[in-house]
This record gives sequence, structure tokens and C-alpha cells, in this order.
Amino acid sequence: MLFTKKATFRGGVPVPHWKNTAEAETLQMGVPSKVYIPMLQHIGAPCTPVVNKGDTVKVGQVIGTSDKLISAPIHSSVSGRVTNVAPMVVFNGQSVMTVEIETDGLQEVHEDVKPPVFNNKEEFLEQLKKSGLVGLGGAGFPTHVKLAPPPGKEVDTLIINGSECEPYITSDYREIIENSWNILLGVYTLVDLFGFKNVWIGIEDNKPEAIKVLSNIAAKDDKYSDVVKVVKLKSRYPQGAEKMLIYACTGRKVPPGKLPADVGVIVMNINSVSFIREYIRTGMPLVKKRVTVDGPAVKNPANVEVPIGTPIADVFEFCGGFRSEPVKVLMGGPMMGVAQYSLQYPVLKHTNALIALDEKSAKIPPEGPCIRCGRCVDVCPMNLMPLHINRHSLHGDVEALEKYHANDCMECGCCSYVCPAKRHLVQSIRLAKAQLRQAATAAAAKGGK
Repeated sequence: MLFTKKATFRGGVPVPHWKNTAEAETLQMGVPSKVYIPMLQHIGAPCTPVVNKGDTVKVGQVIGTSDKLISAPIHSSVSGRVTNVAPMVVFNGQSVMTVEIETDGLQEVHEDVKPPVFNNKEEFLEQLKKSGLVGLGGAGFPTHVKLAPPPGKEVDTLIINGSECEPYITSDYREIIENSWNILLGVYTLVDLFGFKNVWIGIEDNKPEAIKVLSNIAAKDDKYSDVVKVVKLKSRYPQGAEKMLIYACTGRKVPPGKLPADVGVIVMNINSVSFIREYIRTGMPLVKKRVTVDGPAVKNPANVEVPIGTPIADVFEFCGGFRSEPVKVLMGGPMMGVAQYSLQYPVLKHTNALIALDEKSAKIPPEGPCIRCGRCVDVCPMNLMPLHINRHSLHGDVEALEKYHANDCMECGCCSYVCPAKRHLVQSIRLAKAQLRQAATAAAAKGGK
């Protein structure tokens, strides 16, 4: 069943529809000579390596675990020999214990990889935890935790995020086109297990083929047709952000500091539900990821499925290398992606794009004085006042940063995008959050004396 939602969230910006790889069928990269698999690829506690240098590993074998609630096991994406277990600086500048594996090219599957057996919701969640699945839209929150909200949280609605509102990125779109039945079957499994009364599959109206494909399938099953609805959403960045998507689909507002479950909703990425169906069928944990490779500096833009842990240099090489010297390489999209210091950083579970910018596209214009035009306020989807957060951050005024709710910013970049003075608003808000954390730590230390 197809619904059209005219209403959308407040603020946001129209961004260029640079979807160069939308019709590019996913390519299989193959096995690199080495992979580097960090023990932290999710929100929460890092895993502890359970393999040592010299060990032989196989595809799907557990190489890192944690007994913490918010965590997810890490698996080998290749077969081969462990050549090192040591700290490595990863994409966000954090030093993380990493397992380095020299591949043998055989891709032998570990004997523990078997389709999961479960009879109820609790058993399913335990099996899902073993898969290592985290949110594949970029956040990386462990899925088995997301699907088990705390007692007292009555969740009746599941929203599947297929918006993919950033420029360039088409990895979710290709999942819809190539594995549409997997997506719907994954959704039906979750409905049967968790009893969701409403499922909204949200897709922006600039992806008509994706809307058509999923709507046609959803309309064929009478059992689920009253529950599962495909929603055509207005194209506006950041439509794919959780709070914006929830409001657009349901009209419910998630208050500051609260989670979707507080308003009866769980949000999952479209690749995540598709993976669930494939995991039930094969038992293969999360060991590979589709990545959109694009940008003005890339010779042959493509969607590429790669083993997790593959150095991003190898991915670019598979796409023909660079047509011009890349001045900036982003992991993620141009609005919220993180600039990479080294091309040796690996692809992670939640990597959805690698964007290489040339000198012209990466040029940062000089910052001018704020003219108090208010455009940043108009477009902020969180109803914040970025110009004031910027000013107080630069002056280190922690009390004012709390007053202007700096921690509520989701760093979508709309404010920086529209600022005529080219103020570095997002950077200053990140600094503001760091200042608030430091102040909180100092206050706690003082109170503990």
C-alpha cells in the first residue's frame, strides 16, 4: 500500500540530487590482500579480541566479543592468518584495538556459520546479537538492543528508513532495487515476532522506482497489507534523520534527550532489515558492506560490495583510482561525512559511502563575520539557534551553551550549508559539546572530593 505524506519536518534544506550511481548495479570487489578489523564498529563498548597473532581464521568466525549490554560481536570477513593484534587509529581519529588478517583468497566459511534457530522473540534477539548486526545507516547502534526497548516502553510502530537524503549515496537505493523481496520478508519477520501494528517504509519522492518496486510487493500480501505501508516523503535534507522521519511518517515528536521508543517507535535502516532476512536464511554474520564510491575525483563511480576491514585505498583502486588528485576523502556523505586522514583506514560495518573530492569541490571559502541574517535558525530541524551556540562556543561560555541546548544538535550541517558568511557552525557546535563534556567531568570530579 502506498501513502503520500505532504507534511514534513520544520527546517531542512534542498540539496543537489547527485545520485550518479543510482543505476549502477552492485559490483563484487573480491578479497583484498589484507584486512584491518577494528574491535569497535558500533555505538557502545568495544570488543576484546579473541584471536592472537599467528592464528588461522575463517569467514564468519568470531574474532571479538564483549559482555557489555550495548555492544556487538565482530567477525572475520575473510579466511587467512592473523598477522597482528594492535591499536590502530580509525576513521574518527580514535585509537581502537584492531585485528590485522593476511588473506589466503580461499574464503573458507567457519563451521559455526549455520542458519539461526529460534521459536520466539527472545530467542530471535539472542541469535540476532550473534550476527553482529548494527544500524547500517551510519549510526551503528546494536540492532538486538534497539529491538528490545526498556520495560515500560510500549512500541507499536516500526519505521524503515529508505530516505537516503544525502547527495551521492545510493547504497540503500541499490538494496531496494536488487533485494526488494529480502526487505519485505525481513519486515514481515519482525511484524510476526514483535507484533508491530504499523510499519512505515519511508522513501523520498525523488526515488520513484524504489517506491514502485516496494509498493508492488507490499500490495501482494493480504496478511500484511493493512500493517506495512510504503510512504512517499517530500525530498528534503535531513529527511532520513530519525526524529525527522518519525515526525514525517507518524506526526509524533521525539522530545529533546529522548529516544524513538519513548514515543512508541523503532527506526531501522532498509539494509538492516534486508540483512536480517539473509541471516535467517544463511546464518552468515555481518562480514560485508555495500559502499557507494563517488565524487569528482573518482575515475569510475560505482556501488561496491566489499569485505569489512578492506582499506579504503583498495576500494578506490577497484574503481579505477582517481581521475585527479583527491584533496579530501569523506567516509559518508558530503553533509555529515568524516574527512579521512589516511586511505589505509578500513571500511566498517556502518560505512555507506566513500566520497573523493577534487580541489574545486573541496575548497573551503574564507569565514566572514556573522551578519545575523537568521538563515541558520530558519533551517535548523532541531529548532536551535546555531549563531548563538557558535558565538558562545568561541568564548567558552558553558552556561550559555547549556541555555541554547548545544547538545541537542545532530550535526546535520544545514546551518553551515546556508550560511552566507560561511561560518564554521558545525565545527563550533562540536567544540561546544566537547566543552560541555569537559565541564561535566570537572564538576563530577569536584563533587567526588
